[in-house]
Amino acid sequence: MNKESIYLPKPATINHVRRMTARETLFEIALDDNTPLGHKPGQFVEVSVTGVGEAPISISSSPTKEDGFELCIRAVGSVTNALHRMGPGDKVGIRGPYGNGFDTEFLKEKDILFIGGGIGMVPLRSLINYVLENRKDYGKVGILYGCREPCEVLFTDEIASWERRDDLDHYLTVDRCPEGECWDGNIGVITTLIPKADFNPETTYTVVCGPPFMYKFVIKSLKEKGVEDDHIILSLERRMKCGVGKCGHCQINGICVCLEGPVFNYADVKDLAEAL
Repeated sequence: MNKESIYLPKPATINHVRRMTARETLFEIALDDNTPLGHKPGQFVEVSVTGVGEAPISISSSPTKEDGFELCIRAVGSVTNALHRMGPGDKVGIRGPYGNGFDTEFLKEKDILFIGGGIGMVPLRSLINYVLENRKDYGKVGILYGCREPCEVLFTDEIASWERRDDLDHYLTVDRCPEGECWDGNIGVITTLIPKADFNPETTYTVVCGPPFMYKFVIKSLKEKGVEDDHIILSLERRMKCGVGKCGHCQINGICVCLEGPVFNYADVKDLAEAL
């Protein structure tokens, strides 16, 4: 967007809605002018609902998707709850895409280990799908995904498709399985999957996204496996508000996450006290 339009949402239409869990819904949206969103994996948009407000939402679909883009939205506030009451044909406003996404060119020919916790799988999905759609361009691929309970697992149909592929390894876990729920997989926090994963720490780049408390434990486990700091890539979505570096809500020691992030190399932020 140019400077004259950074605060002006573009009109867009919700084309499809799919309930994922009790709290998350997947929205397929297209801009009304039929232009592509033009995002990179890991970027986000500002979504506005007339009369309610706007909220920053991670883009969940690959840039290769041609008929719009997807946002997986958790109902946690006034804007997101309003979105959950909307359906196909309803109008929203879209600003963006914003932020520093994952460097898909840099990652080419490299081994990648994705580590997603809970809602952190949403921005990771954009990069995962991009890599799988361009599989020959990348090295060995592994996916570790953890949720609190089986009922919170997102994108179950895509997880099932991973099981049918022989060109990636994936591991799934839940923190706990309440009585009455069906689960025959691993039980334990996501760090219990790292020792099970088959990857070379010298050649693998790990891409991590999840709740803030997860990071220090995942990074500690990766370091114990011999992964160097500059081979750890993080998505740090913190208190983003305006999306254009004006409001200051997302600053970490003078760094605007919405501008310089949300994707960072761990080596660049490990000494910033507020980052992790």
